[in-house]
Amino acid sequence: MPSRLPVLLRARTAAAVVRRSLPGTVLGAALCLAVAGCSPVKSVENANVPQWRATAMPSSPAGVVLQDSGKILNRDRIVQEAAMVPAGSYTLTAVCDGTGKAFFAVSLDGKAITEAGAACNGRQETAKVVLPAAGRVQISSSSVDAPLLYAYQLAPAQ
Repeated sequence: MPSRLPVLLRARTAAAVVRRSLPGTVLGAALCLAVAGCSPVKSVENANVPQWRATAMPSSPAGVVLQDSGKILNRDRIVQEAAMVPAGSYTLTAVCDGTGKAFFAVSLDGKAITEAGAACNGRQETAKVVLPAAGRVQISSSSVDAPLLYAYQLAPAQ
């Protein structure tokens, strides 16, 4: 009758190998996590806005009536305005970087005209804006997904 001893010895040897390599595996995984945690992370708070804008929105079409860029660090709205903008068709080009989405509300003399959004993936998005009369234009930038970087420009439609 064959003996079961060789099978038991092989099982014990395999278990011993696993026990000896387990601390090394755990140490290696901990080291990888520590290195990943120390890697530099792109921080909105420390970002150089002019440098980011130069790559995110490198060109300004002729006749830009209103433009802005910066950081949205909380849920507060950031408002910019331009006085006496002529009536007509305009294009709002917006871009943001970070997480989530940025919103841009356009108003004329205090009355809402349109609202546009941009996904924060670094790609430009455009929206058509029609101003029925000349007046003071306000654009407010906001996000519920702060912090993020944003840039926009309002220019006559081509």
